[in-house]
Amino acid sequence: MNPLEHLRWPFFEPRHREFSAALDSWAQSTVRDVHGHDVDAQCKQLVQRLGEGGWLRHAVAGMVYGGAAETIDTRMLCLARETLARHNGLADFAFAMQGLGSGAISLAGTAEQKARWLTQVAAGKAISAFALSEPDAGSDVAAMQCAAHIDGEHAVLNGEKTWISNGGIADFYVVFCRTGEAPGARGISAFVVEAGTAGLEIAERIDVIAPHPLARLRFTQCRVPLGHRIGAAGEGFKVAMRTLDVFRTSVAAAALGFARRAMEEGLTRAKGRPMFGQHLADFQLTQAKLAQMALTIDSAALLVYRAAWERDQGLNVTRQAAMAKLAATEGAQQVIDAAVQLFGGLGVVSGVTVERLYREIRSLRIYEGATEVQQLIIGRDLIKEAP
Repeated sequence: MNPLEHLRWPFFEPRHREFSAALDSWAQSTVRDVHGHDVDAQCKQLVQRLGEGGWLRHAVAGMVYGGAAETIDTRMLCLARETLARHNGLADFAFAMQGLGSGAISLAGTAEQKARWLTQVAAGKAISAFALSEPDAGSDVAAMQCAAHIDGEHAVLNGEKTWISNGGIADFYVVFCRTGEAPGARGISAFVVEAGTAGLEIAERIDVIAPHPLARLRFTQCRVPLGHRIGAAGEGFKVAMRTLDVFRTSVAAAALGFARRAMEEGLTRAKGRPMFGQHLADFQLTQAKLAQMALTIDSAALLVYRAAWERDQGLNVTRQAAMAKLAATEGAQQVIDAAVQLFGGLGVVSGVTVERLYREIRSLRIYEGATEVQQLIIGRDLIKEAP
């Protein structure tokens, strides 16, 4: 199964095909199967390599600020994440967080903010982070308690954020907090808080089943210049949702990359594993399993790149992106589980590729909108449009 054959689909232009092939070749020689125990060091190294390779330019907007184009090309973003995830999950994470962490600046930052931070992100010289979730406010963003009050030319932040990817290694955090201009979601603002700012503390490092830099942040009388506010006061929720709208489809693409790698591993195992005088691939049960894996992957890919193409045409893709994320993440879990089954006992040995994929896929069904949230989004959108 050729992992690049879907590039023939009409969703793509020649530049997308050239980009995907070039990144695939680079990743094969540079990041495939790079693993170790010091995840922080690996992540920093991967950001540097991605920056030096010019790939991070596609995660930020504005050519004058180091971006590959004036706006983020959703298909490029998805192709990048799919390709990197197929080769190395942490490389995908490093790429994605440079985009998500700086996405609010790309979308709503001032020229000064973009020049200061986006150029560094695109070059791989600064690591960014997106600080939205809290201990009691995950899917329900409007329930956040982290707050800021204005004191002269500064905003003073107090509260906590948790599940913050790149927490502990980021050079700056885009932090969303309650500023009280209006009730609920309309009273939230976004600020850039640089690492090392007095009052910002890494309260806890969080270990998860697929290791990557993750932390709980605490803000105690943390003073941030008002010039670090992204967008207008009280518009932070809109900025956060716009940022997530850009990157949600790319989560589905990352799941697609994990599924494709599992398919590769499963096919190799089935064709090479002797069993009862023949090979595992010769059994009809194996062939049926492989057929279902391929069907799941292609179905998800069609949804992913439909959503990406429509967004690049300027269309509203709230429902399409939700469908893509739901189908791709749930489907990838099924494909990877099937690959583990093909490997038998070897499939649950720590460090084996399919075992690593099994751990890596699980969080994608939760972050940036859990599967259940995507179901609500799809259902509500259908009801709203019904006559």
